[in-house]
Amino acid sequence: MTERQSVLMSVVDVAEYLGKPVSWVYANWRTEKIPFKKVGQALRCRPADLETWLDRESA
Repeated sequence: MTERQSVLMSVVDVAEYLGKPVSWVYANWRTEKIPFKKVGQALRCRPADLETWLDRESA
């Protein structure tokens, strides 16, 4: 496992990766089923889960 794979992505990280505004991610993460998990009050996403989600969305 690389260092990047072991780090949980924040909403900002996911927005940058997707090329979307942070506000879009917050507004759409539930309806789009972006694979976030709550860590305390924060949303976090595993990079591998995001890749799997992207693969399903593009199919």
